[in-house]
Amino acid sequence: MEYWEKRFLDGEKIWGDKPSRTAFHALELFKRHGVNKILVPGAGYGRNTKLFADANLEVLAIEFSESAISIAKNFNPKTQFFQGSVLDMPFNDELYDGIYCCNVLHLFLMDDRISFLKKCYKKLRTNGYIFFVVFSDKEGSYGKGKRIEENTFESKPKRPLHYFTEIDLKEHFKEYTLVDTGIMEDTENHGEIGPHTHILRYIFAQKN
Repeated sequence: MEYWEKRFLDGEKIWGDKPSRTAFHALELFKRHGVNKILVPGAGYGRNTKLFADANLEVLAIEFSESAISIAKNFNPKTQFFQGSVLDMPFNDELYDGIYCCNVLHLFLMDDRISFLKKCYKKLRTNGYIFFVVFSDKEGSYGKGKRIEENTFESKPKRPLHYFTEIDLKEHFKEYTLVDTGIMEDTENHGEIGPHTHILRYIFAQKN
């Protein structure tokens, strides 16, 4: 968590203003399935939540970094933010029509991933929808660094990354009815890496 606070500390919008490509796909699916109220765990400074809020969805976001939330208050004032770890959910008694979570789940080891997903399940109303985005095993960084767990590597100190196969991702959401899943390329330009493309997996599923 300290890693991300340091990155947001100087007020930089690390990924710019443009939402992830996955957020546009999620918004389309949410609209199609009547989702109006969503939870966004690990929202950063709100580049994706702004897209949803501007589309007239009711959005509540959770973010660990106080610095990121400070940026979000000006960048995305329509979204309500809770400061804290997603592992400490819930922060209220509300239930949601949908949950959008982008590039967060793969930051945790197995036990924390399972714990986090259980908390998300409890925050979703019956027949609600989840849209999760994770690093795939097709990522260029796959296999680099110290192996921590199956398909999990520490390419940078204290920052393990889990890379999902399609089977692995579906197994994590076996309590849901699968609606859509696939791979999507998402281009970014930040840090010492410069322009690069992530090969992400997404899953859209309905709570039974």
